[in-house]
Amino acid sequence: MKICLWVSMVLSVGLFTPAKAVDLRLLLTETKQSGGYQVGDAAAGFRLKGTDGSMVSLNDFNNAKGVIVIFTSNHCPFAKAYEDRIIALNNKFASQGYPVIAINPSDPATHQDDTFEKMKERAASKGYGYPYLADDAQQVAKAFGAGRTPQVYILQKNGAKFTVRYIGMIDDNPQDPAGVTKLYADEAVSNLLSGKPVVTTITKPVGCAIKWKN
Repeated sequence: MKICLWVSMVLSVGLFTPAKAVDLRLLLTETKQSGGYQVGDAAAGFRLKGTDGSMVSLNDFNNAKGVIVIFTSNHCPFAKAYEDRIIALNNKFASQGYPVIAINPSDPATHQDDTFEKMKERAASKGYGYPYLADDAQQVAKAFGAGRTPQVYILQKNGAKFTVRYIGMIDDNPQDPAGVTKLYADEAVSNLLSGKPVVTTITKPVGCAIKWKN
C-alpha cells in the first residue's frame, strides 16, 4: 500500500514523463546489496580497468585532496540525466583537488549498453575528463555499499587514508537540472575545501538498482 501511494506521488509530480519514460521496476526493485561504507569510514583501495585501457587505482590519487567516486552506468535513464552534471563536477573540482572517478558496476549481461566497448564509446563521445572504470566483478560497488546508479561517495584524503564524508545523490532533482535547489555533492566538496564540516552527509540515492551477478 505504501509503495503504491509513493508511486502515485512520484507520477503526480512528473518525475516520469513520456519523453523520459522509466521502468518503475528500475527504481522500486530492492537490491541484494547491504552494508558497505558509512560516513567516517576509510575506503579500501581498488584497481579497475578504465576506458582508455589503463588500470586505475585509488592510490593514483594520493596527491589529491580527495575524490568524488560516482557509481554510474550507460543504460540507466537517471545516469544519463546526470551525465552532464557529473562532467560539470569534475570540471569545477578536479583542478581544486577533487577529481571525479566514475565506476560502472552494471552487469552487461543484463544491459548490453554497459559492455566495455559501449563504455568506451560513451566516454569518447562525451569527452569525459575523468576515468570511467568497469567494475566487472562488482567487488568495488559491494565494498562501498552502492545500490543504485548514480550514487556518489565523496572521499577526503586524510594522511594515507581516504575517508568517506558524503554518500548519496548528486543533487535533489534527477529530472531537471534547472529545478535543482540542493547541490549536495557540490556543497559537500566546497565545504571540505573551505575546511568546514559537511552539513548534509547522507541522502537517499534515486536511480536504477544495480543488478548483482549470481
